[in-house]
Amino acid sequence: MKYFVHESSIVDNNVEIGENTKIWHFSHILSNTKIGKNCVFGQNVSVGPEVIVGNNCKIQNNVSIYKCVVLEDDVFCGPSMVFTNVLIPRAFIERKHAFKNTLVKKGATIGANATIVCGNTLGRFSMIGAGTLITKSVPDYALFLGVPGKHSGWVCECGVVLTRQCTAETPSDFTCSECGKKYTLTDDIFKEK
Repeated sequence: MKYFVHESSIVDNNVEIGENTKIWHFSHILSNTKIGKNCVFGQNVSVGPEVIVGNNCKIQNNVSIYKCVVLEDDVFCGPSMVFTNVLIPRAFIERKHAFKNTLVKKGATIGANATIVCGNTLGRFSMIGAGTLITKSVPDYALFLGVPGKHSGWVCECGVVLTRQCTAETPSDFTCSECGKKYTLTDDIFKEK
């Protein structure tokens, strides 16, 4: 095998696991799930059924990734963060027909104990702070904090919170203090320059 699954973990039938992926203690990968290369799944992780996880993702301890959740490449899910897949759950009413899709785009980070309400998209390289409740979609590079989560700033691809360079010529330009990447905000669209 070109991947590692700890002996205490269970992998159901019809699962694809990419090269160099590691699945650690007491995890369960349910049927019809596809996991990319170079991923790491911590202890007590449940994935699926029918979930797609991209390459280079890191899923920390105690995370469940339910049906209708898609993680693109390079996504980080912090310890004990939560995904949902139905908006009005009841134990005595089956609502599998009402599952909502959640998309986590390339490079996004979700902090420990955050909750992502289903039906939303987390933008490329967005950053969701620890304990944040996400109830709406998050733009690319956006920093969201609080309960409910509010747009609190912008982050670089490397994860550093950006500060605005305020000059008359460039009122909406940002430069990362760590890696030097430059960004601009034009018509509410934040992007790399």
